[in-house]
Amino acid sequence: MTEKYELDERAQLLLRQLITSYTRDAQPVGSKNLVEMSGLDVSSATIRNIMSKLEAMGLVDSPHTSAGRIPTQAGYRFFIDSLLEVNDLGQSARKTIADRLSSDKTSNDLIQSATEILSSVTRLTGIVSLTHSVPAEIRHIEFMRLTERRILVILVINQDDVHNKVIEVDKDYTDLELSQAAQTLSRYLIGRDFYSARIKLIEELSDLKGEVNAIMESVLEAMEQVCNDSDQDDLLTSGESNLLQYTELSDINKLRDIFSVFNDKKDLLDLLDHCTSADGVEIFIGSESGYTILSDFSVLGAPYKINGKVVGVVGVIGPTRIAYEQVIPVVDITAKLLSSALNTQK
Repeated sequence: MTEKYELDERAQLLLRQLITSYTRDAQPVGSKNLVEMSGLDVSSATIRNIMSKLEAMGLVDSPHTSAGRIPTQAGYRFFIDSLLEVNDLGQSARKTIADRLSSDKTSNDLIQSATEILSSVTRLTGIVSLTHSVPAEIRHIEFMRLTERRILVILVINQDDVHNKVIEVDKDYTDLELSQAAQTLSRYLIGRDFYSARIKLIEELSDLKGEVNAIMESVLEAMEQVCNDSDQDDLLTSGESNLLQYTELSDINKLRDIFSVFNDKKDLLDLLDHCTSADGVEIFIGSESGYTILSDFSVLGAPYKINGKVVGVVGVIGPTRIAYEQVIPVVDITAKLLSSALNTQK
């Protein structure tokens, strides 16, 4: 919860100018520069006095022995909650994102495109989670004979999620027998939620032909494994190398830590899960994430939906000094356009 700070208009203006300058240059901002940037008709001594009050509040800090100051995590939070003026993305940028999220792409391609859009437009690391909260629906089943006792099961789940699974069987089946088995399974499973259709299918196994019964158990096990695998949350990232441009992240230990977060995925998935109920863009600054390893980073995320149900979160991760007024609308519109594309697929 945001702390309450009583700042007059002059103090607010100076804090905004300080954050704008530090976001651009990553350098502590001195009183003389603040006078010039703010256009205030006051002395440097007055500015220093205001800065001292902001520092006492915990909104700015003096690194080392520098005469200049930098914003703190609390300063960024106050700025975002009380002072931030979000930029309009503009029709041109909106059209560029919309064109790259065309509904004629597959779901997987759309989600991958969203990750790449976020990284290329913001120059940060794009992140997209897939919670797979939509029930696994079988769209297509096909068998292909590999050897006498090995069969390739080809499954299409939901819109376009293709899985291939090799199963071992007890006898040699002809192509015709495999085709008949696929047709029989299709009558029970195609267009239905796999888990409910599976129960119905098992109940009626005794009524099916013997050759279908013989491979049914192996096929159902394969399907269940595929559906379970597709239900696992996943995280896509793009533009990890963008973080190398920020001087404050140049420490090799910080880079090693953040790349381990990308590889492990669990912490970021847990954090993005907190964005699923957000109305718009959720922002975690530094330690607000709850993870020490992310104390030098900010994470922004917004949910995307299929048929009104949240199925994941799109967002970015970067240093705390990112240009929030520019990044927030990119995350917001990407989430909305991705939802629209996923919902209008044929």
